[in-house]
Amino acid sequence: MNQKQELGAFGEKIAADFLTRHGYKILDTNVKNSYQELDIVAEQGDWLVFAEVKTRLSQAYGDGAEAMSQKKQRALKYAISKYIAAKKLWQKEPRGDLILVAINKYKKTAKIKHFKDIL
Repeated sequence: MNQKQELGAFGEKIAADFLTRHGYKILDTNVKNSYQELDIVAEQGDWLVFAEVKTRLSQAYGDGAEAMSQKKQRALKYAISKYIAAKKLWQKEPRGDLILVAINKYKKTAKIKHFKDIL
């Protein structure tokens, strides 16, 4: 695993812990298909939440929100529909969220921004 992958995995762990603390039940992480990876799949009440996680050490490359291009959003929507069909989870309302994790390695802290229903 290279440094970028390690950072991403660390951010996804922070995001999953954040969601759990806020009442979400984590169903899956890092679900790969031929089209797109789903970082976190969780449920909260009637929602089936698909969280895309963007982790940054520096604002020099932006906070991660700019990485959600129209192409990326289309790919996520397609991956979500494939996941729902494969798992037969039609009874839940799907929702695509974005979680930004900004890590300060000197202070050993992380700031989290959770944007709901971005798709």
